[in-house]
Amino acid sequence: MNNKVRSLADSVFKCLFSFLDKQFPFFSPLNIPRQLFAFLFRLPPFKHFWREKDMKVGAFEEDISTQIKVSPPPDVGGDSATDGEGLFVPPLNFAMVDDGVFRSGFPDSANFSFLRSLGLRSIIYLCPEPYPETNNEFLKVNGIRLFQFNIERCKEPFVNIPEETIREALNVVLDVNNHPLLIHCRRGKHRTGCLVGCLRKMQRWYLSSIFDEYQRFAGAKARVSDQRFIERFDVSSSKR
Repeated sequence: MNNKVRSLADSVFKCLFSFLDKQFPFFSPLNIPRQLFAFLFRLPPFKHFWREKDMKVGAFEEDISTQIKVSPPPDVGGDSATDGEGLFVPPLNFAMVDDGVFRSGFPDSANFSFLRSLGLRSIIYLCPEPYPETNNEFLKVNGIRLFQFNIERCKEPFVNIPEETIREALNVVLDVNNHPLLIHCRRGKHRTGCLVGCLRKMQRWYLSSIFDEYQRFAGAKARVSDQRFIERFDVSSSKR
């Protein structure tokens, strides 16, 4: 019975829509079908038919909702997320300088898994403050050697970059036996930028390219004194 009613309704709708489109093309094609449906839905046969259809659709939706189970999101909490274990998070301002040479800001425990993936042999630390115990333990466990060069943190115009210290640090960088190697200071901007800039001079980079790289990491904190130091740095007396 329902199939016959549905077939009859489809036939009637098609005929009516075709007739209305031909006879009344100036009427909106959206308003007429809506008014027509509203009228037909009030007729008893169609009211019964559509009520029964709605019940079937509702039952189908309910059946589907009972079968679909939404899985809870994976648990990313716990100690592993807190201490950085299993997460590969690079330190601030991390970048590759050259084959086997990297630079960054000061790494903390959240960065240890990432640093471990680099297979580091050495770390050059350019600050005078003692290396934290947690970081020292990480170096010890992973067999990483620490080279510390005490360059004081200064602000312009009172910037004093010890040239001899930079030369000593460069000798460590140039020794491939120390690679893979990470260079870092506090933020990976000024002291690290000066050391990398002097390395670029030894690699015969143009000064414009050296300064572009320095400014990319220093950002708004770029110092004219740092760039002047790099420009005046004499590479002729450094080891190759």
